[in-house]
Amino acid sequence: MMLDGTEDEEKFLAAGIAGLQQNSFYMHRALDSNNLRDALKYSAQMLSELRTSKLSPHKYYELYMRAFDQLRKLEMFFEEETRRGCSIIDLYELVQHAGNILPRLYLLCTVGSVYIKSKEAPAKDVLKDLVEMCRGIQNPVRGLFLRSYLSQVSKDKLPDIGSEYEGDADTVSDAVEFVLQNFTEMNKLWVRMQHQGPSREKEKREKERSELRDLVGKNLHVLSQIEGVDLDMYKDVVLPRVLEQVVNCKDELAQFYLMDCIIQVFPDEYHLQTLDVLLGAYPQLQPSVDIKTVLSQLMERLSNYAASSAEVLPEFLQVEAFSKLSNAIGKVIEAQPDMATAGVVTLYSSLLTFTLHVHPDRLDYADQVLGACVKNLSGKGKIEDKKATKQIVALLSAPLEKYNDIMTALKLSNYPRVMEFLDIPTNKVMATVIIQSIMKNATRISTSDKVEALFELIKGLIKDSDATPNDELDEDDFKEEQNSVARLIQMLYNEDPEEMFKIIETVRKHILTGGPKRLPFTVPPLMFSSLKLVRQLQGQGQEENPFGDDSATSPKKIFQLLNQTIETLSGVLAPELALQLCLQCAEAANDCELEPVAYEFFTQAYILYEEEISDSRAQVTAIHLIIGTLQRMHVFGVENRDTLTHKATGYSAKLLKKPDQCRAVYACSHLFWVDDHDNMKDGERVLLCLKRALRIANAAQQMANAARGNTGSVMLFIEILNKYLYFFEKGNPQVTVAAIQGLIELIMNEMQSDTATSDPSADAFLATTMRYIQFQKQKGGTVGEKYEPIKV
Repeated sequence: MMLDGTEDEEKFLAAGIAGLQQNSFYMHRALDSNNLRDALKYSAQMLSELRTSKLSPHKYYELYMRAFDQLRKLEMFFEEETRRGCSIIDLYELVQHAGNILPRLYLLCTVGSVYIKSKEAPAKDVLKDLVEMCRGIQNPVRGLFLRSYLSQVSKDKLPDIGSEYEGDADTVSDAVEFVLQNFTEMNKLWVRMQHQGPSREKEKREKERSELRDLVGKNLHVLSQIEGVDLDMYKDVVLPRVLEQVVNCKDELAQFYLMDCIIQVFPDEYHLQTLDVLLGAYPQLQPSVDIKTVLSQLMERLSNYAASSAEVLPEFLQVEAFSKLSNAIGKVIEAQPDMATAGVVTLYSSLLTFTLHVHPDRLDYADQVLGACVKNLSGKGKIEDKKATKQIVALLSAPLEKYNDIMTALKLSNYPRVMEFLDIPTNKVMATVIIQSIMKNATRISTSDKVEALFELIKGLIKDSDATPNDELDEDDFKEEQNSVARLIQMLYNEDPEEMFKIIETVRKHILTGGPKRLPFTVPPLMFSSLKLVRQLQGQGQEENPFGDDSATSPKKIFQLLNQTIETLSGVLAPELALQLCLQCAEAANDCELEPVAYEFFTQAYILYEEEISDSRAQVTAIHLIIGTLQRMHVFGVENRDTLTHKATGYSAKLLKKPDQCRAVYACSHLFWVDDHDNMKDGERVLLCLKRALRIANAAQQMANAARGNTGSVMLFIEILNKYLYFFEKGNPQVTVAAIQGLIELIMNEMQSDTATSDPSADAFLATTMRYIQFQKQKGGTVGEKYEPIKV
């Protein structure tokens, strides 16, 4: 059916265009021969095509524009006629004899334009006559286009200040009256369209009305362009008359569009000075009107006006704009109890943006806006509507963007209360926005109170929620969230040790509620911030009395806190991380000369290794970390060091794979020979480790031969040879030339064995080792003499 209707409409349009073109042809012929009567006859017949009711507004517009082009030519002809002596008054009366009213009025408007130009009568009289005569067309579409034509031909002929048509009397009022009267009549026609036709076509009519709205809105644009409309006239005449028409028409589409037009076409200064009148109209609009959008646009315009120049800010204070807007929003929400949550938040978001632009120094105003928003949202629980949550994020982001400082936002008591309304995913988004703001602006958060307030705001990222199980979270998103929290923890700092310790305690309190998945991300940065404080205290001389008193912050207190934190971490199935942190703490305690503390952390590391770490790869990594850390420790006495090194060598020999055993055992040799510490050089035990490593390497080859029929690579022997050379060069008397020579010969024999496996990397490693020995020989001096007996 729709297709048939469209085809019919195309036919009607084609027929109308054909009739219009035919009559315009005869009209042009009459114009060329200066035949006025025929010109009027054919122009009237041409304009009769506009009497059709069978076209939609869109198609009617096509027909109208073709007629409009012809009327411009007719107007030029009328001007020439008056120059040739034809009386414009006679012409004005002559066109009124046209048989049909619609062509008659189009011709009357066309001649009226020439009449005003001739100045034979005051412009205001002609305009008044034309606007009254146009009442004769009451069909909405035809009437709207006719009045639009009147507005078009008269807009440059209004009796405005400075205009050539300005008369002696108060002619600006006449110009305004003409435009207002035309606007009023056009709006009535536009509104009337909704009542024409069957109710089932209401949606179609609303669409058609929407297409015609600019015809009505142009009148307001013309009003805004009249030079004589100053603030007083706008306040006393223009705005009250326009608002009266807007409110009285009681039409949703018209009210929304026209209120938007008022805001867009008139100057911001006028809006500011007439806020009372403008805002007073909002509660009177139909409940279905989207007031939030219009009111938000008004506040946006005023915000931009305030941001344009500091000189205009006193005007805002003078008219008490904030309180008026705030009251107006309250009344609008009260008048529309069914307003969606998104609409409520949008209004307060726009008001907050306005407040931050106009009153950036009045945090109490910003907090008042947030408080009003909380009051209107109370009782609604977590808001899950996406539009509403998006607006809440915009509301909460506004202070961050304005002040570039989370510290300012933390002063707003209602800020966290607004965040409470966000659902869990959006709360996390907002928390991330807050952290990003801190990172971007390098905001310094240096007191425990501020840290407490901040972590309350971002608790969505720190604490597990019962409503969102961890397994539902995207792994990459989760890691990114937790890494941002970790970066935030690293930024918390205060030079005062006492306050810094309070910050650490506050952070620890919050992150320990984070659950097993979060702790591996958040505990390490806390640990390193704590160790940084330990070294700060050490630098201030507290190492002389490291235990301090009970009230003062001391390394001992910090290490106690760290020990408790690591225990928590080891209890959430992160033993490898806990072991690494234990070794870090042990090394820090070593720097502070706290032997009991360091020994305790090593003990914890060994317990974790024995009881929690069972994966063979993890064991290899852990034992090398233990050996490396223990080698750097100098605080231990002989007994404690022996106990720890004995344990380390024991763990090394018990690794699952023989190659791993071998490498760990020869790494233990460094525990018995530490440079710069003469009391930690035991050549015999070094040699014992190396010989033990050789035995394990030999056993590995035998096992390979038994299992696979070949002895495998000699890589382990070459690695051990390099250890021999290291300790030989360091002056270990137990490592002799004979031992090195014997090992070289063993490697050569193994490589030439029938059961040996070709290994290019081992060959390259051996060649490099041999070149090193040769290079040392060529050095000369003591080193050269030392290496000379070795044959390669």
